[in-house]
Amino acid sequence: MTAESTTHTPPATSALLTTVGNKIRTMRKEKGMTLAQLSEITGLSPAIVSQIERGLANPSFTTLAQLAHGLDIPVGKFFIGQPDTKSPVVRKHERRNLVGVTKKSMGEAVYELLTPELNGGALEAQWIETPPGHDTSATPFRHSGEEFGIILAGRKDIYLDGECHSLEAGDSITFSSDIPHWYKNSYEEVCVAIWVNAPHAW
Repeated sequence: MTAESTTHTPPATSALLTTVGNKIRTMRKEKGMTLAQLSEITGLSPAIVSQIERGLANPSFTTLAQLAHGLDIPVGKFFIGQPDTKSPVVRKHERRNLVGVTKKSMGEAVYELLTPELNGGALEAQWIETPPGHDTSATPFRHSGEEFGIILAGRKDIYLDGECHSLEAGDSITFSSDIPHWYKNSYEEVCVAIWVNAPHAW
């Protein structure tokens, strides 16, 4: 996990981290879970979970995904403040950014929501851009549902229970999300992909 002190964090970002932390704590308590129980389920240390809940750490998207899986909710529920829309259309400039970075950010992965509803429906699609060196092997994903991904540009290695599947532009993959899986961009160009979860896992 990448967790940074919020000492020099811009006020807007600090407010977002506080909001996300409060949301995590509230959902954990609503489910009757102790901090130790959430820590055990997610594989994160109690100290890190506590810091995130108090808005004192800047968690990576992978860490937020682990917390969302532990709470059995889509990760988008952590991000509030943008009104839900009933329109079936999501314009490019209106995509919800699940990481808090923009396409102009260097050295960061981009996760943007392509589906309009965070809380409704069984389908959730994301636009994902991963820079060279991006690697989630330290925190493999495993959750209920099924996934489909297609590479639009670049290349990416998808590991399913340790078996590597190398995909390039035009290639797609479908697998059960219950299989431990992680992703790695070992190449020299940004990988652009569309990823679909059903039911939504984030």
